[in-house]
Amino acid sequence: MEKATAAQPDDQAQSPAESLADWQAKQYMLFENERTRPVRDLLAAVPVDGARRAVDIGCGPGNSTEVLAARVPGAVVSGIDSSPDMIAAARQRLPQLSFEAGDISTWEARDPYDVILANAVLQWVPDHERVFPALVEKLAGGGSLAVQMPDNLDEPAHRLLREVANDGPWAAKLTGVERTMRYGAGWYYALLKPLCERVDVWRTTYHHPLAGGADAVVEWFKGSALRPFLTALDEAERAAFLQRYRDEIARAYPALADGTVLLPFPRLFIVATRAAN
Repeated sequence: MEKATAAQPDDQAQSPAESLADWQAKQYMLFENERTRPVRDLLAAVPVDGARRAVDIGCGPGNSTEVLAARVPGAVVSGIDSSPDMIAAARQRLPQLSFEAGDISTWEARDPYDVILANAVLQWVPDHERVFPALVEKLAGGGSLAVQMPDNLDEPAHRLLREVANDGPWAAKLTGVERTMRYGAGWYYALLKPLCERVDVWRTTYHHPLAGGADAVVEWFKGSALRPFLTALDEAERAAFLQRYRDEIARAYPALADGTVLLPFPRLFIVATRAAN
């Protein structure tokens, strides 16, 4: 649930979490082309012949669901997401498809699927040793689980986020907010191979050109990694936190002569295909 204008000012009648949720889909789609490219690359590697049912779990505002529907034009395609804001955006974008709110970690499928897509979402879901096999169990024979997750916790943007969070008056509020779960390609292969006929795992580093220097990098992460940090802070704290983070980002990601920053972004891809019945 990695998917325009900048966020709107907080409404004082709302809590910080509610205010941020209001612009969640809009903020995610600030960089729609860059965020959608990985799911195109992922689905290009998924066998889809004869696919009749497909679902996009963590569908966000529907950009990944749109790519999925184009890849399986003869299938019934649906989407689920835990965010009402994202579901509303997806329904507006793709009114012909079915979207519903749901928790991926407890989701129960009524019937098996030929394709289960999880694009930039499972990094937010704990207990992968349980969740991934449970998703495979929801596949029909010959069906595929297609997963793409950011693999960038060691990148400067995340390292600096942790440092700023731990070094300021907000440190107590941000304890435990950081996303720390990480597994390598080999771990996922070993987990899934006994359950599947074929498991394909690869890692790609994209270099996204962002116009606007450090400010653009900050806007990018407002739609993903920064969200839980900003939600935990009040309005004044968020402003101070973002300014300090922006200053650190400017030093770590110097702009090119034309003002563009090339943002390196590693991602892990998995296509796990169940044996045909």
